[in-house]
Amino acid sequence: MIPPPLETLPHELDGSKMTCQAIVEAPAGSRVKVYYDPDSHRFRIGKFLPLGMVFPLDFAFIPSTLAGDGDPFDLLILPEASLPVGSIVTVRILGILEAEQFKPNKKPRRNDRVIARLVESRLFAKIQHIDQLGSTFVEELSTFFSTYKRLRGQTYNVVGVGGPERAVELILEGADEYLKDARSS
Repeated sequence: MIPPPLETLPHELDGSKMTCQAIVEAPAGSRVKVYYDPDSHRFRIGKFLPLGMVFPLDFAFIPSTLAGDGDPFDLLILPEASLPVGSIVTVRILGILEAEQFKPNKKPRRNDRVIARLVESRLFAKIQHIDQLGSTFVEELSTFFSTYKRLRGQTYNVVGVGGPERAVELILEGADEYLKDARSS
């Protein structure tokens, strides 16, 4: 039996527990942007971060969702340990960075980032809300993404920070968009 493509796995969003399923694309500490290619159902090497830059958190996506940029919702996992590419994990949603991304001569698109921790976390087990991580965490993460995008000729602006409830609301919208897109295909 051939397993289903990763992007079609259920998101398993549970709004009462603030949990969902995610698939890891790039481990924390890596300079390599790995991405899941839905056409080949494999992981591909994307871009390399500039020298001195590494992903501060594990970079993942939420399956069976479509975000404002047309891809599955991006999710960042507090780094318990660098998670292997392709790992399927259950996470506790902590909040969301709501952001707009601008490419030259194109209209802005949303490119939000859900912030989460592993449900089975040992290091971050008591963290339930992005506010517990402090304003410096949010500022530094925002600076990372704006710098990363600027070096690629784009602009990335965080327009808001929301808690887990706001993240769940946007993930549900993304799940609805995914279903609409799947029906029209």
